[in-house]
Amino acid sequence: MTQKELLYFEDAIGHLKNIDKLLNDFIGKVDNNQIKDFFSSEQVKLQDLKSNLTAVLGGVSNE
Repeated sequence: MTQKELLYFEDAIGHLKNIDKLLNDFIGKVDNNQIKDFFSSEQVKLQDLKSNLTAVLGGVSNE
């Protein structure tokens, strides 16, 4: 994998980490349980994607 590709993966992981923080904040502020459940399930998918991208980098990223 080229250096440029590695940097792309690290950037993607960083973006996913930021989205995860935003989802946490949003979930904490919403009163509707259906909306909370939906975004919580989406957050699990996001964390899985982040784990998969990190695995491509051999478990090491500059988070």
